[in-house]
Amino acid sequence: MENLLQVDNLHVSFISNQEVFEAVKGVSFDIKKGETLGIVGESGSGKSVTARSIMRLLPSPPSMMTDGSIEFSGKMISTFNDKQMEAIRGKEISMIFQDPMTSLNPTIKVGKQIDEMLMKHQQLSTQAAKERTIEMLKLVGINNAAERYNQYPHEFSGGMRQRAMIAMAVACQPKLLIADEPTTALDVTIQAQILRLMKKMQKQFGTSIILITHDLGVVAGMCDRVIVMKEGEIVERNTTEKIFSSPQHPYTQKLLNALPRLHEKKQPKNESLLPEDINPNQALVEVKDLKKEFPLRNGQTLKAVNSISFSIQPGETLGLVGESGSGKSTTGRLLLQLQKETDGEILYKGMAINRLKKKEVKQIRKEIQIIFQDPYASLNPRMKVMDIIGHSLDVHKLYKTKAERKARVEELLELVGLDKAHAMRYPHEFSGGQRQRIGIARALAVNPKFIVCDEPLSALDVSIQAQVVELLKDLQEKLGLTYLFIAHDLSMVKHISDRIAVMNAGKLVELAESEELYSNPIHPYTKSLLSAVPIPDPAIESKKLKQEAVKVPKYDVNHGEFKEVKPGHWVLVEE
Repeated sequence: MENLLQVDNLHVSFISNQEVFEAVKGVSFDIKKGETLGIVGESGSGKSVTARSIMRLLPSPPSMMTDGSIEFSGKMISTFNDKQMEAIRGKEISMIFQDPMTSLNPTIKVGKQIDEMLMKHQQLSTQAAKERTIEMLKLVGINNAAERYNQYPHEFSGGMRQRAMIAMAVACQPKLLIADEPTTALDVTIQAQILRLMKKMQKQFGTSIILITHDLGVVAGMCDRVIVMKEGEIVERNTTEKIFSSPQHPYTQKLLNALPRLHEKKQPKNESLLPEDINPNQALVEVKDLKKEFPLRNGQTLKAVNSISFSIQPGETLGLVGESGSGKSTTGRLLLQLQKETDGEILYKGMAINRLKKKEVKQIRKEIQIIFQDPYASLNPRMKVMDIIGHSLDVHKLYKTKAERKARVEELLELVGLDKAHAMRYPHEFSGGQRQRIGIARALAVNPKFIVCDEPLSALDVSIQAQVVELLKDLQEKLGLTYLFIAHDLSMVKHISDRIAVMNAGKLVELAESEELYSNPIHPYTKSLLSAVPIPDPAIESKKLKQEAVKVPKYDVNHGEFKEVKPGHWVLVEE
């Protein structure tokens, strides 16, 4: 079959401060009509630079294509000027970006943004474009499409925004769709829906897809062939089946080995390394009938956290999972008193911390810390690492001399696997994984006992995720830490958590020991979450994507009782 796209010996460099950095080094590949090609690799491997080079979306300067050619549909587009590329983009080649919120114009209604593409590339009238847009929104599974047409991006959920991006990308029925990490920030159930949708669009329009991702579970079901990139070069290429069954390059093997697998037994915790004063029979944190309500514009209230109760033992990791909007992060922020509860009690070492005065809460904050989801957004870009970590020491007056402060910061950096010389650098000089380590060092600065880990892995590559999880487990054993680990990646949660609580619509629907929850889920919502987790097996995943999405039975969480159905296994049972 004839190639739709042919990339030959592509070289792309960036110029910064008179220095030249080669991001893509002699990359060559092709894609045929109706085929899906996966490009995998860690951050910095050159995946996205390659994709944006095809679309000619890299700003020049600082970027420049120093060698190679890109041929699309018989046209040498690497020689095209901006005007020629404008006629190709959106019409013949489209792109789905990783973050739809930054790709959609926040000041223009979603429907109008899709209309614009149709009117430009297909010369449709205003009314015809509107009708086609509403049809596309329906096609991508957005309910009440006519009403949604008139809404702004901020009025859409993350999953809906990604669907709108797909509607925009396929509206003109392009020959090639480039999907750059299209599901990274999405819950597993939404991710499964988006992947099914892309497959459906491909079948309907005969579109070729380049799927750029670091999630090999996603690649397993979606791709016909895979190329693996490392430091700007292709280190391995093969059919998807061969990549998974017999990877040749050590880097490919490393990526596959880093994948958490649901069926694997979690490693037992080394209890002997916990401090002697830890008493596992007494809860360190206890939540009783906790509620948080937010007022809505229509006079109603949103029950973000709806009468939940649980406890966390010293030295334990409690995983808290659920989709976006389930109330996980709000729960974590309530425990830290970053938000004020509507009702209920939060006990730490038996003290009702939600009833403490501001000065008393500040003292407690030495023992209760948080690691945030986005390691870049949570670090001050204008401060050096020395001061980012040292700030906590300043607030709580935990040093006597500047030399003591410096020594403590360097000690913390080495504790999380960084070099003490890194103290004099700024956040932008680090990779995502390194920035998350800095965030962990900052949380550890005040010798906490309890840490809320709020989606600390979602922005990281799978191999870096594995490193951070191992670091957190190691620190827990060394320092006797207790964690609330909030996440939507159910595979990784299993490997760090002792027990797991599942949230849906503000309620706890199931809570059990990690192995028990994964091997014997009882609540239909838990079952639907587990069934949506991508499995790194092409045979299983491709079969799953051909099936209809799992229908979650309608379940009113407001009319149920949280009961212990067997020792240690609690489920919200319908009354």
